[in-house]
Amino acid sequence: MKIFKLLPVMVLVFTLSAFSIVDEDKGYSVGDVATDFSLENIDGKMVSLSDFKKAKGFIITFTCNTCPYAVAYEDRIEALNKKYAVKGYPVIAIMPNNTEIKPGDSMENMQKRAKEKGFTFPYLMDKNQEIYPQYGATKTPHIYILQKSKNGNVVKYIGAIDDNYQDAEAVKEKYVENAVDALLKGEAIKVSETKAIGCSIKV
Repeated sequence: MKIFKLLPVMVLVFTLSAFSIVDEDKGYSVGDVATDFSLENIDGKMVSLSDFKKAKGFIITFTCNTCPYAVAYEDRIEALNKKYAVKGYPVIAIMPNNTEIKPGDSMENMQKRAKEKGFTFPYLMDKNQEIYPQYGATKTPHIYILQKSKNGNVVKYIGAIDDNYQDAEAVKEKYVENAVDALLKGEAIKVSETKAIGCSIKV
């Protein structure tokens, strides 16, 4: 009899627990401080944000070899690094997919793709798939702009690179460029969050 009386309470506890887990797993919001990581680069070295002593922030890009959306954006991601790394905002690319499901995203294939395209930015593997959930990334590509502060790397923008994945020449809104330009000028970012368009991250 006592068990039946406790059932509604137990259901409520489990329900609240479920909601709390969802909240914890949603990832970063604009204004949150992102924790550092240590991930393997295509050159075999481990890379952390703390390695970039002179950086003012970062353009964190979750991307891969196999998604057509990510491939469509490769040249634009490279252009972002060439434009902003020298200004203190380097691109840090992270491959988040499960390589058993997507063998085309293996480290060997990452190295091959980076060489073919001449990537000038770090291309890291989230081997244990621990980092992309912290960020809340769901797509490739999915962008997070971080700005260094005394409190850590603050998330300032989340979402898409621009408003046209199909045609770089037809882009009207360059979300990432606009955001980084605003940060460099000490201005507020007008659009701090957009919907990432791409392939789902394979778990």
